[in-house]
Amino acid sequence: MTDYKATLNLPETAFPMKAGLPQREPELLQRWNSIDLYGKLRQIGEGRPRFVLHDGPPYANGSIHIGHAVNKILKDIIVRSKTLAGFDAPYVPGWDCHGLPIEHKVETTHGKNLSADKTRELCRTYAAEQIEGQKADFIRLGVLGEWDNPYKTMDFANEAGEIRALAEMVKQGFVFKGLKPVNWCFDCASALAEAEVEYADKKSDAIDVAFPIEDADKLAAAFGLASLAKPAAIVIWTTTPWTIPANQALNVHPEFNYALVDTGARLLVLAEELVESCLQRYGQEGQVIATAKGEALDQIRFRHPFYERLSPVYLAEYVELGAGTGIVHSAPAYGEDDFRTCKHYGMSNDDILSPVQSNGVYVQDLPFFGGQFIWKANPAIVAKLEEVGALLKHESISHSYMHCWRHKTPLIYRATAQWFVGMDKQPEQGATLRERALSAIEQTEFVPTWGQARLHGMIAGRPDWCISRQRNWGVPIPFFLHKATGDLHPRTVELMDEVAKRVEQEGIEAWFKLDAAELLGDEAGQYDKISDTLDVWFDSGTTHWHVLRGSHAELGHASGPAADLYLEGSDQHRGWFHSSLLTGCAIDGHAPYRQLLTHGFTVDESGRKMSKSLGNVIAPQQVTDSLGADILRLWVSATDYSGEMAVSQQILQRSADAYRRIRNTARFLLANLNGFDPVRDLLPAEDMLALDRWAVDRALLLQRELEEAYGEYRFWNVYSRVHNFCVQELGGFYLDIIKDRQYTTAADSVARRSCQTALFHIAEALVRWVAPILAFTAEEIWQYLPGERNESVMLNTWYQGLSELPEGSELGREFWEQVMAVKASVNKELENLRSSKAIGGNLQAEVTLFAEEGLAANLAKLGNELRFVLITSVAEVQPLASAPADAVETEVAGLKLKIAKSGHAKCGRCWHHRADVGQFVKHPELCGRCVENIDGAGEVRHYA
Repeated sequence: MTDYKATLNLPETAFPMKAGLPQREPELLQRWNSIDLYGKLRQIGEGRPRFVLHDGPPYANGSIHIGHAVNKILKDIIVRSKTLAGFDAPYVPGWDCHGLPIEHKVETTHGKNLSADKTRELCRTYAAEQIEGQKADFIRLGVLGEWDNPYKTMDFANEAGEIRALAEMVKQGFVFKGLKPVNWCFDCASALAEAEVEYADKKSDAIDVAFPIEDADKLAAAFGLASLAKPAAIVIWTTTPWTIPANQALNVHPEFNYALVDTGARLLVLAEELVESCLQRYGQEGQVIATAKGEALDQIRFRHPFYERLSPVYLAEYVELGAGTGIVHSAPAYGEDDFRTCKHYGMSNDDILSPVQSNGVYVQDLPFFGGQFIWKANPAIVAKLEEVGALLKHESISHSYMHCWRHKTPLIYRATAQWFVGMDKQPEQGATLRERALSAIEQTEFVPTWGQARLHGMIAGRPDWCISRQRNWGVPIPFFLHKATGDLHPRTVELMDEVAKRVEQEGIEAWFKLDAAELLGDEAGQYDKISDTLDVWFDSGTTHWHVLRGSHAELGHASGPAADLYLEGSDQHRGWFHSSLLTGCAIDGHAPYRQLLTHGFTVDESGRKMSKSLGNVIAPQQVTDSLGADILRLWVSATDYSGEMAVSQQILQRSADAYRRIRNTARFLLANLNGFDPVRDLLPAEDMLALDRWAVDRALLLQRELEEAYGEYRFWNVYSRVHNFCVQELGGFYLDIIKDRQYTTAADSVARRSCQTALFHIAEALVRWVAPILAFTAEEIWQYLPGERNESVMLNTWYQGLSELPEGSELGREFWEQVMAVKASVNKELENLRSSKAIGGNLQAEVTLFAEEGLAANLAKLGNELRFVLITSVAEVQPLASAPADAVETEVAGLKLKIAKSGHAKCGRCWHHRADVGQFVKHPELCGRCVENIDGAGEVRHYA
């Protein structure tokens, strides 16, 4: 048998079938670094429209986890896709460097007895080390950015810029000092931001406590009685016995009905709706003798159970009837609502009792409980209440309670003197901060859209922002307060700028070692230099000021100081999105972003949170080492990030399978471009075969979809459409059909060059489509594409060489859609025949299509080339009416099939079974078509 292999145009490429991503990706990273890819992107971006994605800084503590990887990959996909769309899209990564976790880590490592200066020194060193480790992991994920010059909130320029941002807010009148209850952690010995609070179950002592009446005559009158026949008391229910020593008032709802209940020994005041449940809880019987609206009880005084002071009734609409007695005991130092109500009734800051110190211990001179830690004092307080006859019920309950997100220990509300940004404080000019922020939310585009309502709700109901902390490792609040009045120095803004200049040179250490006389001169003795530091959310929340207009001012927009996009996890509605919105609106009057994109948290395939104890943690470092970063990137792109993002080894393996299909498609394209020179061999669209023109047109339509999906951040649509294109339109139809023509026609024939022209256009487009997602693989494909090209796929834009099918084409889009459906039906029947061993392979089949008139006319347009489309040795079209009884019904309307095994010999070159095999003396094993392709002018193809 003659070997005709040398006469075929067999595919050939050095592009490896096996990806070997864990080994190959680091090599590509080195290449990007050696050619300064990021620098080249900035060069070609000059003059383009600007797109700025401002990086929300991860915290410089610990190794990156899968959530970090999701975040950075999403950002990189966006930056890359915007670059390919023709934007100048710089990306400057950043880090949040101050704050308690780092200080806590240093204290844990080196002890708590360090000097403040030494603590700051060690914190700065530790943060720098953490950044380097995280940076290496982010780069390994293929994230392009200004890694040699990131922003760090601990850089001197940024620390100074943060002080200047605070000065802007002081100048506009948003900052004030106040006594207010704030979230307080005893372990941190500091106030916490809302974003630093999490909720967990806690066991608490639930107690019902009776407060004896002082104003008996007024209570009687309120209930329409001439007098009280017995001693009376009002009953409260609380789960915080430790607050009873600080009680200063009692709250009732003005609209609720309250009952005076005779229990035999005394009269009790309870919410009418709760009388039955309360008496049952106390194990008592009683009779309601009178009722009154809550407003009738206003300012009637009762006595504290064990201290010689009074507790007046104050009306408050936050009182609820869900549990308890319908009466709330009010300790204004330890509750936001309590504080607000007592202040409304005229209580001054000096009047508010605050016996709990910053470490959770009662002041020494507190009667009965001085010097005790509050949680440990609870039993003693319960015992004291029982001793004085005020305890009606005591039980232990489990309920959701606020905890410190770092120490996982319970928090309290604690009234302390802190610095606040006022939400409703009237500034020097314009609307309040709350009004500005709510308006800005309406002008911001949210992805997904539900983020808007979520952030709106948080801003609408949030209290003033406590921005001060009592820590060493943080940007200082550089205020001087008058010793006598407590007022800010009249030149505060000017002095802050002087401090900022020093911090710019020496870091925050400059403030802590500053002698007040250096700035205040002779006035220094009249002022105290405060030592408070700024909430770490202020650090990151002002990066729009000290990064976009400071350390990396080149990122700024000519159209104004707002980034195009902020992108973070959904928790940042409480965090970075939130603090950035407030500072942006306070300083500039608008949000520092035009769009907010929110992604969900990672969970395992069962929907459980990632946890070391559950053993379901997926470390990104392990994925890059075993499967490669591109597999992780593909998983991110394929997942709808608007909700929880499920990930597991099994899910990642499915991503690896999908990756192989895309890679194999790219390899097929490259292998079949063997010997193709686009300068010499590229055909104009009008000279291409109909099927090839359709394939390019199909790619063009897809590219339009993908550009829209990338622009709207629907990466899962990009993934699914590209994957489906590779599997269905290409793998399941076009590439399957062209193999015969590509391999068997003359090397330089129009039939083959038309096919290669289409493959070239599709490959040029495909490599760009996947470049934002499969960053490494796209770069690898780029190097194997024929023709002169620049150093990286990222130095280009979306491919412009795709051509559209002319409108009104005889073999247009609808025609090929119909052909695809027919081919799918034929394939189904061929598969059945192969399974039953009726035929060995498709080319052993001869198919007759019995079609209704319109379909038959369309199929007939392909003439003899219909067999190449169906990949059978013979394909004929007959009228539907002539179909025999045993013809197979298909899913295509108006089409039946009859498939028979060919009785002809098989061509030794193209493998088709043809009647003319054996009729050629020189080539007795070949069909006439192959003889023509070897020795003649070559076959002519028109359609397929």
